[in-house]
Amino acid sequence: MSAEPTPAPAVTAAAGAPALVVGAGCSRGCPPDELAALVDAALAGVDGRVVAVSTIDRRAEEPCVASLARARGVPLRVHPAAALAEVPVPTPSSVVAAHVGTASVAEAAALLAAGPGARIAVAKRRSAHATCAIAEVAPWRG
Repeated sequence: MSAEPTPAPAVTAAAGAPALVVGAGCSRGCPPDELAALVDAALAGVDGRVVAVSTIDRRAEEPCVASLARARGVPLRVHPAAALAEVPVPTPSSVVAAHVGTASVAEAAALLAAGPGARIAVAKRRSAHATCAIAEVAPWRG
């Protein structure tokens, strides 16, 4: 898995199944099972297959995020805070902005990695130490 910023996503939809990107945010030291359970709950009932996990660059080496991508067998896409801050999201947070320099990690990372035309399929969900959101890659990209 690459921990380098990925400015242009390389995800495409599989024939007949929407391609999904998981956006993930976390506190340092978040247990891998906590993030995994949050993502599993967010994906419950969502049609499609996960093609990437995406986060802010400063969390690329966080064990829970790396473990999530590895367990799903998908690439980890990372983005700097400045790029995430440019993405319009449905649930921005001033608390997150104060901590990491962008009002969204999970939703913005999911949308940015999913590419042009992507939409939020599952808005930000939170647990004690993690957040996640699911973006759907635009069907025309597949």
